[in-house]
Amino acid sequence: MSKYILMVFAGACSYGILSSLAKLSYAEGFNAAQVSFVQALLGAGVLWVIVFFQKKKTALISAKNWLLLSLTGAAIGLTTFLYYLSVKYIPASIAIIMLMQFTWITVLLDWYLLKNRPGKRLLISIACILIGTMLATGGITAATALSLKGICIAFASALLYALYIVANSKVGKDIPDIKRSAITVTGAAVSILLINCHQLTSGLPLTSDFFKWTGLLALFGTIIPPVLFAKGIPKIGASVSSVLMVAEMPVAIICASLLLKEQIHCMQWIGIAIMLCAIVYLNMHSGDK
Repeated sequence: MSKYILMVFAGACSYGILSSLAKLSYAEGFNAAQVSFVQALLGAGVLWVIVFFQKKKTALISAKNWLLLSLTGAAIGLTTFLYYLSVKYIPASIAIIMLMQFTWITVLLDWYLLKNRPGKRLLISIACILIGTMLATGGITAATALSLKGICIAFASALLYALYIVANSKVGKDIPDIKRSAITVTGAAVSILLINCHQLTSGLPLTSDFFKWTGLLALFGTIIPPVLFAKGIPKIGASVSSVLMVAEMPVAIICASLLLKEQIHCMQWIGIAIMLCAIVYLNMHSGDK
């Protein structure tokens, strides 16, 4: 079990870098639609190349599994786009806090849709995460000064992220991880294209700077995490995965502080520490949800 927990944890940390990279790309004139689409497209291309050169041949995938995996990919693709869009309106450190609301949304979906009743340890971890979240936002007074549009967009990304985790824990579990990830990321690219077709048809800035940012975003967003999640999430379940993936938050906030020079107050660091303690608590007792 510990190996799969580490995979999901590492994937979440990889995701934590993305908001800062996206915001840095905006400073060079690029936008959320452009970077999220090309990120997914590059990721899908790399994964399909790996699939093509694999020596081991696998059975054909049914049309139903293609559709379900593509829809799963659409969920994470739109999560990425909305998350990147939100950092245009609110600080990256706040956007990640809103995205982290997927934790309790995932548990509710897992309980309602898959009948996986959360255990006491998991509920304690989630309670600590919510307390940490409240502190990490800087309190109610600081929150009221933020863009409501940005907050709503970031929360919508959290909802889609929760749907992705629940779907990824059940869909196509018998399909090899790389091929499963390739189909999922392809679905992500298609969904972003469909949502932003009007904006993207005007052309993409095919410059070295653009591919520098989208290449980094593809590596940490659509190549490394999907492979790790495809192997790890089905083994440990959606609810435990959702708590482990909170690791994305401290990584994102640290990156926002170091790369974007966003000011992080003492109360926010306390909130991050509480959330990390909740993750450690869960890992120490991973056999008992």
